[in-house]
Amino acid sequence: MSVLIAPSILSADFAALGDAVARVEAAGADLIHVDVMDGHFVPNITIGPPVVRSLKRVAKTPLDVHLMIEEPDRYLDAFAEAGAAMISVHVEVLPHLHRTVHAIKALGVKAGVVLNPSTPVVAIEEIAGDVDFVLVMSVNPGFGGQTFITRSESKVREIRALLDRTGNHQAAVEIDGGIDLHTAPRVVAAGARILVAGSAIFKTADPAKALRDLRAAAERALPASPVR
Repeated sequence: MSVLIAPSILSADFAALGDAVARVEAAGADLIHVDVMDGHFVPNITIGPPVVRSLKRVAKTPLDVHLMIEEPDRYLDAFAEAGAAMISVHVEVLPHLHRTVHAIKALGVKAGVVLNPSTPVVAIEEIAGDVDFVLVMSVNPGFGGQTFITRSESKVREIRALLDRTGNHQAAVEIDGGIDLHTAPRVVAAGARILVAGSAIFKTADPAKALRDLRAAAERALPASPVR
C-alpha cells in the first residue's frame, strides 16, 4: 500500500474551507480529514454533520471523519448520510466496540478505531480482525499544532504486527498528530500508511507545496519492492 496523505481541516481557515479543500486536492490529497469534537471527550468544539454535508458538496476526495465525542453511536447515521467515507471512533468511550464497528460497516462506510496516546494496543486485540483501519493519536487529541509523541512509532509497529497476526493485512495504520517532514518518514518506516497532517500543510505559505513535500518525504521511507 502506498502512503495516503490526509490534510486535516482542523488547521485550515474555517471561513474558507471550500477553497482550502480545493487547494490540497489539486496538490494530490488522498483524503480530507475531518475532526469532530464535542467539548466533553476532548477540550474543544468543532463541527457536526451539516459542515460535513457542505464539505461533501465540494470535496472530490473521500472524507475521513474522526469522531472525538462521548456518544458516537448516536451520530453514526448522521455522519454517514452527510457523506463520510470513513468513520473512526475512540476505544476509550465505547463499551461495545464490536457492535459500533459493525454498525459503521453496515452503513457502507469504512470503520476505524482510535487509540489515544495513553491507551495500550491490547485494547483492540479482540476487534483488530474486524476493522478497516486503526488510527494512532500521536498527540493528545483536541488541538492542532502539538508536538509529536515519540513513543507513537513503536505503537504503530505493535498495531501493524497485531493486524497482521489476525490476517487483517488490508487494514491500514493511520496516524494523527505532529506529522511533518521529520516525523513522516519515521512513522512510515514503522508501518503507518495514512498520514494526517494539519499545521504542516495549512499553516504554511504554500499548502500545496507543503503537501507535495510531505508525500515525497513519506514515500522515501517506504520499503523497497522485492526484486522478482
